[in-house]
Amino acid sequence: MTVTAAAAPSPPHVTLAALARRFLRFGALAWGGPVAQIGALHRELVERERWVDEARFRQVLAVYQALPGPEATELCIWFGTLARGRLGGLVAGLCFVLPGLSLMLLASWLLLGREWPPMLAAAFIGMQAAVVALVARAAWGLWRSAVHGDAALRCIAVTAAVGGLVGVPFAASLLGGGLVAACWRTRWRWAAAPIAAAWLVLLGWTLLRAQNLAGPALDAPAGATPELSQLLVSGLRAGLLTFGGAYTAIPFLQADATGEHGWMTLRQFLDGLALGGVMPAPLVIFGTWVGYAGGGFPGALLLTLGIFLPAFAFPLLLHGPLERLVANARVHALLDGITAAVVGLIAAVTLHLAGTLTTWPRVAIALAVLLALARLRTRLAVLLVMAAAALLGIAIG
Repeated sequence: MTVTAAAAPSPPHVTLAALARRFLRFGALAWGGPVAQIGALHRELVERERWVDEARFRQVLAVYQALPGPEATELCIWFGTLARGRLGGLVAGLCFVLPGLSLMLLASWLLLGREWPPMLAAAFIGMQAAVVALVARAAWGLWRSAVHGDAALRCIAVTAAVGGLVGVPFAASLLGGGLVAACWRTRWRWAAAPIAAAWLVLLGWTLLRAQNLAGPALDAPAGATPELSQLLVSGLRAGLLTFGGAYTAIPFLQADATGEHGWMTLRQFLDGLALGGVMPAPLVIFGTWVGYAGGGFPGALLLTLGIFLPAFAFPLLLHGPLERLVANARVHALLDGITAAVVGLIAAVTLHLAGTLTTWPRVAIALAVLLALARLRTRLAVLLVMAAAALLGIAIG
């Protein structure tokens, strides 16, 4: 009796038009954040249709989790590349992002810079309080997954958090955290101490010069209108630093958009985050709102392009080399240190955002959202709590 080996999993032959329809549907139904989005891709393309086997999917997912960019978007591009080469990857990625991008552009056009109906304004007051809870939950989740249990990474995260509060440049915190971790875990351990000392000296010097540790006021006036090139650079920087999920882009975009040379108020920034939380798209699509505030439709598209450019470049151009690079232990240590520093920066942003809860009803909404998120297990949890916060905002308005 002859036993025939099972055929290796492979993507079905599909036309570009069919591929576009498939990933447009994924994008239109991309509710619930990255876990739900990746889960949908896994169920349909791995479990049901067997484009790849389980082991390969997990290996590829691990690669993109270690790299910046929204993992669900990168996986869509990777699956599209498997089916139809690089052109297929480009089509799959664009179609996955298109529904959320279109909705956010429409929302930006309708809402930014206009007088809102009283009921809508009240709903967004509740959603802003919910956003504070969402960011706090994300900071805690990242702490537990990326920092908890490692004393060196905890020290890096705490130092970066203090630096974020007093105004240490983000680049210095990321570089310091990455180099300290990379040296500490290799034979260059002796170099970790002087790098850490230099970082602490910079922190102390910045603290002495700090003027305002409270962060921007909720309705602080915006600064000058940015150049379009500035919006592209801002998006690209955020896209290259989204380690561990889209929440890690928040500190970088907030610093650019609401800082000393920013172009929008913190209230407007929080509105964009709230909208991003209820869109069928990666949360980082809130960057479209931020870009629109700075430069209209061209600004929205350029900032969005900057955010998503790394997510397209890695799987389309560099997947093979990156698989080999991420397997290197030293690179793992560097990325772990950078991630720990980003966790600290998110913690600093959380404290700044907590300062926007200026009334007891807003504090109560934020606490209620935290409690609900701890108990809800559905993939639509974020959507549900945002809707509930909007209703509470209307009720107290």
